[in-house]
Amino acid sequence: MKKSSKLGRQIPRACVVIAVGLLIALTLTACNSGSRTPTTARANVPQAVQVTVAPVVKQDFPVYLSGLGSIQAYYTVSLKSRVDGQLTEVRFREGEHVNKGDVLAVIDPRPYQVQLDQAQATLFKDQASLRDAQLNYQRYKDLLQNSGAISQQQVDTQKTTVDQLEGTVRNDQALVDNAKLNLSYCHITAPQSGRIGLRLVDPGNMVHASDTNPMLVITQLQPITAIFTLPEDQLPVVAKQMRKGTLEVDAYSRDDSTKIAAGKLLTIDNQIDQTTGTGRLKAFFTNEDSVLWPNQFVNIHLLLETRKNATVVPSAALQQGPQGTYVYIVKPDKTVEARQVAVATAEGNLAQIASGISPDETVVTDGQDKLQNGSHVETHQQGPNNGAQNVGGSGQRTPAPGNPGMANPNGNSGPQPYNRDQRNRQNGPPGTGTHNSGTSSR
Repeated sequence: MKKSSKLGRQIPRACVVIAVGLLIALTLTACNSGSRTPTTARANVPQAVQVTVAPVVKQDFPVYLSGLGSIQAYYTVSLKSRVDGQLTEVRFREGEHVNKGDVLAVIDPRPYQVQLDQAQATLFKDQASLRDAQLNYQRYKDLLQNSGAISQQQVDTQKTTVDQLEGTVRNDQALVDNAKLNLSYCHITAPQSGRIGLRLVDPGNMVHASDTNPMLVITQLQPITAIFTLPEDQLPVVAKQMRKGTLEVDAYSRDDSTKIAAGKLLTIDNQIDQTTGTGRLKAFFTNEDSVLWPNQFVNIHLLLETRKNATVVPSAALQQGPQGTYVYIVKPDKTVEARQVAVATAEGNLAQIASGISPDETVVTDGQDKLQNGSHVETHQQGPNNGAQNVGGSGQRTPAPGNPGMANPNGNSGPQPYNRDQRNRQNGPPGTGTHNSGTSSR
């Protein structure tokens, strides 16, 4: 009886434990199923990627060639004294602009004035002797012809005396002219208009014609020239464009960011430097605002040509992948497509596309690292400050984007910006519209 009563009490306890376990299991199952359904629903909703876009435009595209150069004065004159003497007067201020013919300095003229007076006196004396000899010669001729009272030898001797005195007078006249010339050298004048540098000799010092150092230096700054170099392979193209007309040239600052002046290409040198494989070119600038100075380092941008109605995109839209250059095209349904393009040339923040896209399409310029084919995007129009700029105008030049890297248009790896160093690298002379994208490597 005792065993049966204990067994009866254990059976209800076991039932209670089993019931509680089943209730807990059902509760956990319901919680798990409830949390799984919203997660699956959220995963099925496509997430839009925030990107910046810009339209593909058709416009004139300038092609530039860049070279390093330095400014040279149009004329540089080192003035030295042509006579010996004491510098008595300086009639210029350092840094002053002088005109051709202005008197700049005076050397003591008194010794040369004395030499001139002596030469003139000698000339006057010899001229009197010549006149006397000429009168005697005429008398001898008359006597010989009328009466024969004088011999022919005496007439000939007098004729020789006249000729000798004529030579002496001519020599005296040359000495007078030389004395006048030396006297004029005492007044040093500007042989060319320009700007005077620092004074190198002070008044009171003795100057000599044999001095090595000049008294002052005059440089013509308006106009002024620039000498720059280009690779020898580009010279035939430049010469061809020069035959069509004058080429424009822009001078930029040392860091190649600020435009300083605009000018014209003057000429190409007649030989190529074998050491560097470059040719020298000379550009001409009016320099009316005096922003260019001799020996100043500049970056020269030569406008080779302007291609009409070119298909242009911002350089930031170009990406590098294993199969070459590509861009992301935004479709009307707000999805993107990676499309291969052929780049004709790139300049600054702009790139000319030879094939692959049309002017009525839109490209992604920022946010490409989150994209792959078919990605949904939310577009924002590129602002004017971040957009593609046309280089060659006045103002600032935007630095180039980074170096290209490996990227997969299907989205397996992050894309890299387009390399601006590919600017003007063509598979032939400019104007062919071809581009060699090369083979990517890690």
